[in-house]
Amino acid sequence: MKAKRIILATIGSLLLGTTLLTAGPTYTIWTYRGVITDSMCGSDHSKMQIAPETKCVRECVQGGAKYALLSGQNVYMLMGNQKTLSEFAGQKVKISGTLYSNKDLKIVSISPAK
Repeated sequence: MKAKRIILATIGSLLLGTTLLTAGPTYTIWTYRGVITDSMCGSDHSKMQIAPETKCVRECVQGGAKYALLSGQNVYMLMGNQKTLSEFAGQKVKISGTLYSNKDLKIVSISPAK
């Protein structure tokens, strides 16, 4: 009888531990509005002397910069489909996504801002 309880307790602990490990952290999806820019220029494209801003953003990304969202004074690095982000380069957008502590924003959806 005592051995049966120990076995059941062990199995229960293992199942609970497995459930907690596989559940993982949960993240909230937020909505952000701003302009698609790049991580090198941020809010100031004048240093690159490439106009319009859309062209500057795309050229900076081709040169190794990352797509970013400029929202107010904040710049968030965007994690998403690069081809889609290229289509929105230099444009005002609305993005729904998950923000991580290092200011990486994982995109769930993106659309032109209205």
